[in-house]
Amino acid sequence: MTKAAIILSGCGVFDGSEIHEAVSVLIHLSRHGAQAECFAPDGAQPQVINHLTGQTAPGETRNMLVEAARIARGRIRPLRELHAADFDAVFFPGGFGAAKNLSSFATQGAECSVLPEVERVLREFRDAGKPIAMCCIAPVIAARVFGTRSGGPGCAVTIGDDRSTAAALGAMGARHVSKGVTQALVDEANNLVTSPAYMHAAPIHEVYEGIGEMVDRTLSLVGAATR
Repeated sequence: MTKAAIILSGCGVFDGSEIHEAVSVLIHLSRHGAQAECFAPDGAQPQVINHLTGQTAPGETRNMLVEAARIARGRIRPLRELHAADFDAVFFPGGFGAAKNLSSFATQGAECSVLPEVERVLREFRDAGKPIAMCCIAPVIAARVFGTRSGGPGCAVTIGDDRSTAAALGAMGARHVSKGVTQALVDEANNLVTSPAYMHAAPIHEVYEGIGEMVDRTLSLVGAATR
């Protein structure tokens, strides 16, 4: 049975993991009969957003692991316990948590940093030749870790057709490839699969379909690695 790790960053599109995307990943993995386990950093979010008003919630603090447990139905572990040796692939749903909590891309763009535990996990999976899947804004993290600007080999990712984000990817030494919402991009050199998801203003069923394509392509890489 394929074992897949899912890295969450909280709960909610504006300050954590995008719930539709996270659940889509879980459903598609279940459809394949894969065993999924969720992880999240055990630390405070840098910002809390009231999802009803879209405004910041001054003075309010939330823990990423505690919030992500809502999506995982309580079955979740701290990110520090995730090791590539125990899993066949790793998945990163999007949401602003990828750009605010797992990295600082939302505020620093191409100059962003990535949480050390996130970077460790990405390097472990890549070094082990195991697939990494990312959707929506999450591919910016791969660009920062694997981009030539950081001394990496470079990578190819998609975030749809958003020009400003694509420019930042280029500045980090990654190559952006425009893709539609129902499509996925495979960077075979890095075993990296990306899909735009809500980087397109698309209906939820198309986002779900595109994430399904991402999951399908990722698990095909797992199969290729084990044959």
